[in-house]
Amino acid sequence: MAESGMMHIGELAERTGLSLRTIRHYDEVGLVKPSGRSEGGFRQYDADDLSRLMLIRRMKPLGYTLEEMAELLAVIDARQGGDSTPESDAALERFREDAAARRRKLAEQLAMADEFIAQLEAR
Repeated sequence: MAESGMMHIGELAERTGLSLRTIRHYDEVGLVKPSGRSEGGFRQYDADDLSRLMLIRRMKPLGYTLEEMAELLAVIDARQGGDSTPESDAALERFREDAAARRRKLAEQLAMADEFIAQLEAR
């Protein structure tokens, strides 16, 4: 990370494993905004932006839509801004439960894939 604590989009892409195109798309749809711009107008990101993108990256394999991602990020943003309400608490809990259910489904699919591979190896 640069001395100022900011990083350019290329470094952010390296650290997150996301493409430049994906990061720019997330900017366009409002999931993540650069924390700043260089004198030349280039996007600059900080550690909070990196953390936000890593959360988004973790949601992708679970099949969350961009709209669902935006909803969760709005809840998280509100809570971090000191606006924790019973509704935001409930929304966060719903996301936790949904993520756990999606993980269970993926684990079942992985077990089936392992069984399939074992059957192929036995032939």
